[in-house]
Amino acid sequence: MTTERHEFQTEVRQLLDLMVHSLYSHKDVFLRELISNSSDALDRLRFESVTRPELAPAEELHIRLEADPAARTVSVHDNGIGMSRDEVVDDIGTIARSGTGEFLQAFRAAQAAAAPELIGQFGVGFYSSFMVANRITLVTRRAGEDAATRWESAGDGYTIEPAERATPGTTVTLHLKPVDEEDGLRDYTTEAVLKDVVKRYSDFVAYPVRLGAETLNSMKAIWMRPRDEVTETEHREFYKHISHDWNDPLEHLSIHIEGTFEARALLYVPSRAPFDLFHREPARRGVHLYVKRVFIMDDCRELLPDYLRFVKGVVSSDDLSLNVSREILQKDRQIQAIRKHLVRRLLATLKDMMDARPERYQTFWKEFGAVLKEGLILPGEDQDKLLEVVLAGSTRDLSELTSLGAYVDRMKAGQDAIYYLTGSSRAAAEQSPHLEALRAKGYEVLFFVDPVDELWLERPLECRGKTLVSIARSGTPLGTEDERKQAETEREEKAETFKDLLLCLRSKLQDHVKDVRISSRLVESPACLVGEAGDLSPQMRELLRRVGQETPAVKRTLEVNPSHPVLLKLRAVHDRDQNDPALQEYAELLYGQAILAEGGELPDPAAFSRRVADLMAQAVGARVS
Repeated sequence: MTTERHEFQTEVRQLLDLMVHSLYSHKDVFLRELISNSSDALDRLRFESVTRPELAPAEELHIRLEADPAARTVSVHDNGIGMSRDEVVDDIGTIARSGTGEFLQAFRAAQAAAAPELIGQFGVGFYSSFMVANRITLVTRRAGEDAATRWESAGDGYTIEPAERATPGTTVTLHLKPVDEEDGLRDYTTEAVLKDVVKRYSDFVAYPVRLGAETLNSMKAIWMRPRDEVTETEHREFYKHISHDWNDPLEHLSIHIEGTFEARALLYVPSRAPFDLFHREPARRGVHLYVKRVFIMDDCRELLPDYLRFVKGVVSSDDLSLNVSREILQKDRQIQAIRKHLVRRLLATLKDMMDARPERYQTFWKEFGAVLKEGLILPGEDQDKLLEVVLAGSTRDLSELTSLGAYVDRMKAGQDAIYYLTGSSRAAAEQSPHLEALRAKGYEVLFFVDPVDELWLERPLECRGKTLVSIARSGTPLGTEDERKQAETEREEKAETFKDLLLCLRSKLQDHVKDVRISSRLVESPACLVGEAGDLSPQMRELLRRVGQETPAVKRTLEVNPSHPVLLKLRAVHDRDQNDPALQEYAELLYGQAILAEGGELPDPAAFSRRVADLMAQAVGARVS
């Protein structure tokens, strides 16, 4: 087969330029990426050789560094799984398989200061080598195949051709740029520099990294070492190795499970959410599974529920079978027991972080709160623990978030429910007329404004024996029992006084609302809309519409404030002439105002605007005359 030449697209060249000049503050990390890739290749070979013994290498699995000062090259060799020609084209020839365009868009949005966390998300770590090299040569041979492939690039495109390689594995050779200490370009052909980089970034790699006859790394499985022997620096570097995230982790926990079987885990909570956290099929590098020190998979989704998919780490057990598949894992009792233990420990760690390190937990919640709440959508045994770590905005403090437990501790005497309000945003919720009566009486209300909140709050839930109650629902019991009885008595008296006007408004708005009645929740606003139990909220309908699911229109109840000047004057107009055509216009305006007050969209904005303009003209005319 002849040599093939492929040109990089314009956006790929832009990406390489960004990587070389903007993304990395420490150029040493190129070596960590190459060693990590080699370690992955060795893991894959160990796994495949379990079921295909003929793939087992003739010598110990290892990574070897080779430097040539005269030629200004440094090479990274491994005897791992290697790659076929097609795999080279797919995995090496295509930069940022997650989407080069998305990478550039995310970079421009985040600017250079926030760029490092983008690297691992888009799988472009291999190309970090262009920071130190003018040209990269890769020679690889897939285990079980005789043919080898040579790939070479100088950053403007790449060539690919057949090659010769005696054994399976991969060699990456970098043709280095001149040394430039001011720009962070060290001499990577010197033994001292290579030792320093490996010790700093790759000491925990489970395979020997050799330079000549010397092994440069300790090779200790970090999760098998006593907790007090692992430094924070080692945790940070190990996390970056397994996650390909350039940010430091927010929290880590070591777990040792003993009993009928034994397992160890080392889990990390990231400090930043990846760009694809909510993608339907995210390019995850989650929890790695090892069995008898053999790497099984780098994203064992059976070990954690989906709402904890942001957690990174390693789980290792000698009691599991090496012949595992995702189908077997889904049914394996030991895997299920490990999963239960991991979830319990993770939620306990989050609760401890929330109580003891609230500022750190606020950081966590900002990044992962919405995905964590996905665990509340369906019933489960961890619901109570999940509710304990939920944060929400509150009328008590407009700048800070609060927990449900803290809310319960502050509840007024006689209050038997946790009051909440959903909305499209915090600002919209804070302006809702539904808050008025509760705010006036000193009751605290929580704000839930993430789209997922509309899903889990549909379920009946309790926290510490207190039911979560939406204040936007019709018939919601607000306040103490005595306050409710008094409010109902006053409402019935007002309803009798406004009986004729209410009947009129019902007839005028029958196409829009289910009912019109006197409200006991309004203080300042003239009207608001409330739903019945079981009705889809406006936010839920909008959420379903965005995913292509149309829902039938839901008529809600219009509640009016009998003390508001608008209602008093409307009653006077109606008493003077119940056939006055202006009543239709006023009713429509009242309904439209109630929609706008909750941040909704008017069914006919042009008609509402015309009515407002007509009303203004009448008011201005009356003042002039």
